[in-house]
Amino acid sequence: MAGEPARTLAGSETPNAPEVEAAYQNAPDPLVAEILHGIVVMSPRPAPRHTRLALRLSTLLYGPFDEGKGGPGGWIFLPEPELHLGERPDKLEPDLAGWRLDRLAHPPEQAAIRIAPDWVCEVLSLSTEVIDRGLKMPLYATHGVRHAWLIDPIERYLEIFRLEAGRWRQVRIAREDERVRAEPFETLEIDLMGLWRWHAALGTT
Repeated sequence: MAGEPARTLAGSETPNAPEVEAAYQNAPDPLVAEILHGIVVMSPRPAPRHTRLALRLSTLLYGPFDEGKGGPGGWIFLPEPELHLGERPDKLEPDLAGWRLDRLAHPPEQAAIRIAPDWVCEVLSLSTEVIDRGLKMPLYATHGVRHAWLIDPIERYLEIFRLEAGRWRQVRIAREDERVRAEPFETLEIDLMGLWRWHAALGTT
């Protein structure tokens, strides 16, 4: 498979500057704090449309890829994991992340996970898109994440990226009512309309 292996942090961390760590630890409850490139970045908690989409997507992937029901299994998924990656470290919180089972076979003892995911997904909003694209995507590449999805529930599109030679290559962008087989989960066909709906039983958007 194309791309570089996701990386595992070796050795102990070299702490960020004390004032950076203090700001990260003391972020107000309504905000999500991350340390990106040595700087504390705060963003608002996701809106209901945002979290609903992330829940729908995780439900679609969990059965076939995590539990192995109707699919190949071999993955572990976590919503909004706390990632500590690199020596400084960068502290990121993607909306969804997935690890191949052989790389995260046992639950970590602490909240922070120091093994880079094999796949991440960010659900974009007006308040977070610049952060997700401009700051977090380059860091995911630096730390060896092999696959990334960006999903916009307002504009209704899914961007699929693969890491090649340390840089992101956009493999595909799918929109509106397309059905898509998106790597690294190509065995599952995803109906994008199902992600945009607020209430699936009524078929409403």
